Amino acid sequence: MNESQTTPSHFTASEARKTLDAACQKIGLHAEEAALLRLGENAIFQLATEKVIVRIARSTEVLPDARKEVAVAEWLRESDLPAAEPADYEQPLVIQGRPVTFWRLIDNKGDKASVKDLARILRRLHHLPVPPGLPLPEFDIFGRVSERIAKTEALSDQDHEFLTARLIELRKKSEDLRYPLTPCAVHGDAHQQNLIVTLDGTVLLIDFERFAFGPPETDLAVTATERLIGWHTAEEYKNFADTYGFDVISWEGFPILRAINELKMTTWLMQNVNENKKVAQEFRKRFSSLRDDEAPRSWTPF
Repeated sequence: MNESQTTPSHFTASEARKTLDAACQKIGLHAEEAALLRLGENAIFQLATEKVIVRIARSTEVLPDARKEVAVAEWLRESDLPAAEPADYEQPLVIQGRPVTFWRLIDNKGDKASVKDLARILRRLHHLPVPPGLPLPEFDIFGRVSERIAKTEALSDQDHEFLTARLIELRKKSEDLRYPLTPCAVHGDAHQQNLIVTLDGTVLLIDFERFAFGPPETDLAVTATERLIGWHTAEEYKNFADTYGFDVISWEGFPILRAINELKMTTWLMQNVNENKKVAQEFRKRFSSLRDDEAPRSWTPF
């Protein structure tokens, strides 16, 4: 493994593409005309000439997560849970100061999985016994929020102080939560977009970067938060809760998880405010909402 100590530049689409070019050149793949599928915590590219997806993380600070992703994928394959599979290359690589992993392309027609599909897969995942050697950390529901706030250049001093205070407040409130369900392996970013429907209709779970051991309520609260934002109908959410067998919204601790998820969703988008005006406008809308828990959330998915 090449663990280059190069300090990465700002994580933009163009800089991620430079890393893609170098990574593909190193292992003999072709990066020409690769399509950028998503730019968030990672840059995700689909190669044009090989059936490979390339995930590029922001810095070596998250190298343990890249190693964990590959290990989790192997575990899920052995457990017969339908999931993305790593491609047959030495990985993760560290290229230009960024961890890079390679995944088998999942052939699909773009059909969207339902939140009922998500509930079914989460229920199965949450009941899998975790092998002793699997490198699952304890789940940190705040993820990289602190780092995002510290590194951002998108905030005024006043806005920075508000987000910092909000994070401190929610950390304190979360310490008193008493979860009713049994701890287990959790996905850590369990939303509908982390499912892919294959050509034969099989629904696969993807994106294992935030996998951890912790309360299953944290996975369920993602869809519940999206429901209250308005991204799912009442019927869709009912199908989700009934299929899983637990409605996290009915739990007294859910409002805290909702507030944490909204903070995460806002700071996730904050990382890319310089990419285009739509992202910047949506970030400001979400940021303003955080100041009032009771205000309606007319947020747009990204």
